[in-house]
Amino acid sequence: MTKRIAFQGELGAYSHQACHEARPDMEVLPCRTFEDAIDAVRSGAADLGMLPVENSTYGRVADIHSLLPQSGLHIINEAFVRVHINLLAVPGTPLDQVEQAMSHTVLLGQCKEFLAEHGIHRIIGADTAGSARHVAEVGDPKLAALASELAGEIYGLDVLARHIEDQGNNTTRFLIMSREADHSRRGSHGMITSFVFEVRNIPAALYKAMGGFATNGVNMTKLESYMVGGTFTATQFYADIEGHPEDPGVKRALEELDYFTTNIEILGVYPADPGRE
Repeated sequence: MTKRIAFQGELGAYSHQACHEARPDMEVLPCRTFEDAIDAVRSGAADLGMLPVENSTYGRVADIHSLLPQSGLHIINEAFVRVHINLLAVPGTPLDQVEQAMSHTVLLGQCKEFLAEHGIHRIIGADTAGSARHVAEVGDPKLAALASELAGEIYGLDVLARHIEDQGNNTTRFLIMSREADHSRRGSHGMITSFVFEVRNIPAALYKAMGGFATNGVNMTKLESYMVGGTFTATQFYADIEGHPEDPGVKRALEELDYFTTNIEILGVYPADPGRE
């Protein structure tokens, strides 16, 4: 039986591309929202979930970090996907005939130079793949979409210009989620441990909690905070560190962290993706 991987968005979205690159042997399951993708894995409708967490240009993806602790799922892998933006149009359309380009507002902002150079006006669409589908349905050569080449293949559009993004290093990091945790050591680029915690309400608690990682030589690659329960007094932190919980330094650092926190929850222990380098 073919296994399935769920993602948020339509067929041809960059999350679909991430699924295609990271798990090419799996059948994809598009979902309307991040919550729907999580529920699909939790219910067994999908075996894995592909969730974007941050982009090198625009930072973290809203809501994801607050959804992860309550998801009941575990991070088993990460995947880095280069966001190449392409101008897609109905077959046979010459570039100079395109007057408008539709896409998500973020992608429109990432292609300002190309669009200005060719006098193409921007139109905001709900998302990238949906914009490609709309262009295919309308069939107007004056209207193009900014999306992935995968979207062009799915909706039968020609690629008029490839990789037109202003910044050549635009990358999105995804987390692959599963119902079952896998803390085994694997991969050839080291391990990453992700967790969330809340600090105790004592002076300098966060400073003291972080000190254990420094003194034990553990590299923390990410630390982000967000409010819990809609209040300004409860703050939860999300962290990524290099290493495995059973590594002596990591183990000591987590023990020190435990002393200064009200709770710690390991979200996943997984191999570092080569894309980190």
